[in-house]
Order: sequence, then C-alpha cells, then structure tokens
Amino acid sequence: MDEANLCRLMTWLSSSFPVGAYSYSHGIEAAVEEGLVRDRGSLERWIGAILRRGAGRLDAVFLAAAWQAVRAGDAGRLTQVAERAAAFRGTAELALESTAQGRAFLDAVDSAWPDLRLRALAEPLRVVAIPPVHPVAVAMATAAAGMPVRLVVPAYLQAFAANLVSAGVRLIPLGQTDGLKALAALEPVIQGVAETTREGTMDDVGTATLMVDWSSICHETQHVRLFRS
Repeated sequence: MDEANLCRLMTWLSSSFPVGAYSYSHGIEAAVEEGLVRDRGSLERWIGAILRRGAGRLDAVFLAAAWQAVRAGDAGRLTQVAERAAAFRGTAELALESTAQGRAFLDAVDSAWPDLRLRALAEPLRVVAIPPVHPVAVAMATAAAGMPVRLVVPAYLQAFAANLVSAGVRLIPLGQTDGLKALAALEPVIQGVAETTREGTMDDVGTATLMVDWSSICHETQHVRLFRS
C-alpha cells in the first residue's frame, strides 16, 4: 500500500473520523453497572472475548467477504454479504451501533473523497433497503480504493477495540495509562483474529458471547445511560 492510501486508511479508521463511535459502548456500560467489568483486567478479558468470539470476529469475517466481493466485481455477492451482516446483530442497540456508523462512514467518505465506483457499489444496497453495517461500509470503501485486506482487517479491529477501551476508561473509570495498557494487551488478540478471518467465508459466521448480548439487552432499559449501546 502506498503512502497516500496508508494516510487515508489511518484517517478513515481514526477515532476522530465522524461516525459517532464515541456514542457507543457495545453493552460495556451495562456490564460496568452490573459489576461484570470493574477494572483493567476485566475490561481486557471482556473486549478480548468480543474480539475472539463476538462482534469483532464477526465484523472481520464480513469485512473480508465484502472486500473480496468488491474486488471480484460481484455485486450480487456483495449484496448477500451486506444483507447477512445487517441481520446478524444480537440486539436492537448493537444493530443501531453498526448500521449508524456504517451510514455515517459512507456519507463522510463520499463528502471528502467522492468516488463514482463507491457510489455505484452503494446504489444496489440502497435500492433493496439493506443498510451497510460498519465493516461492510469499510470494506466497500477500502476495496474501491485498492487498499489490501491484509492491512484493512487488523486496522479495523484495532479501531474497534480502541473505541471499546475508551468507553471502559470513561465508565469504570480508569486512567489513560491503564487504557493504553489494556489496548497493548489486546494487540496479539487483534492480530490473531485478523489472521484467522482474512480469508473468511460465510461458513465462518457465528458468535459465542451471550453475556455481551445480555448486557446490551439490559442497557436498553438502563435508568441512567451515557452511551447509545
């Protein structure tokens, strides 16, 4: 990947990119409320489980599959991946988290880096009313730009994990140094998930994070909430 695309990928997956990621905790707010996440160690384990067996792994599979469909010029396959990715969310709030960020991501990319090919990719999904969730939106933009999936997947997972660590730092609360230590401890997990899902297919879709989904459900009726999920 050349320097221009590297800079662009860093911008697109930066915490400051306007997708509203700071508004979502992926159920961590309820997990903190219930005492399931209470310090750096429990935060690392919680996010590590999400990456290995939850939405992190799921998003990596969908991102890789959508990226492959775009590079192959297979619009029908892209639509199938997008449809399944939109449906495969455990709760209403987790669906909102991913679809809202996906929509905001494509809008922001189109505003600053208008690309006719990316617009053409998005049009069939708009016609059949399939909202491109965040990993699918990232796959569409990065594949259209020619960015290699071997770098896009770990970069996406790192940004995903960093946002959850940031939520934990604010909620528990933790100091910034503890947040950085948590993110450092998660690096091998991110690399491992990226390695095992890069060539993923729809046969590899599945999750095993029932407590994360339960926390998200509890968050829907939590009395005091700072986050949207």
